[in-house]
Amino acid sequence: MDIYFILPTISTSFIVLSAIFMAIGVYHIKKGNVQTHEKFMTFAAISALSFFVIYISKTVFLGNTQFGGPDSLEIYYVIFLVSHIILATTGGIFGAIQVFTGKKNKLRTHRKFGMTAATIWSFTAITGIMVYIILYILYPGGETTGLWDAIFHQN
Repeated sequence: MDIYFILPTISTSFIVLSAIFMAIGVYHIKKGNVQTHEKFMTFAAISALSFFVIYISKTVFLGNTQFGGPDSLEIYYVIFLVSHIILATTGGIFGAIQVFTGKKNKLRTHRKFGMTAATIWSFTAITGIMVYIILYILYPGGETTGLWDAIFHQN
């Protein structure tokens, strides 16, 4: 095992944790357990931030892994990856808003966007895990290269 496999595995583990913690947090707020909700949502935010730091570090210092599957599937992977990136960006923005509104006790806004943010983050986690499986489990990883080259497979 090398760093090109270990870092994505660790970062994906943090995405899984963030989704689990978020689901537990949503469960507890529906039961009226505000303090438990806050605790698990804080764990979810820390896990998501940990993912982001590891992902950015890998991207900056090592690059991104290109799709290693058949050329005939590459366009579908690219479409899927771009969709995931859009979801992740949207989910990150919604997540940051939720953390801010929750911590600042702006509960009207927090409640208004809470389930939307949770739904987007759930799909982000699922698609992120799928990207990991495609790049590191299902197909042997392609070359590790710069971000745009990895997405659009330019040489």
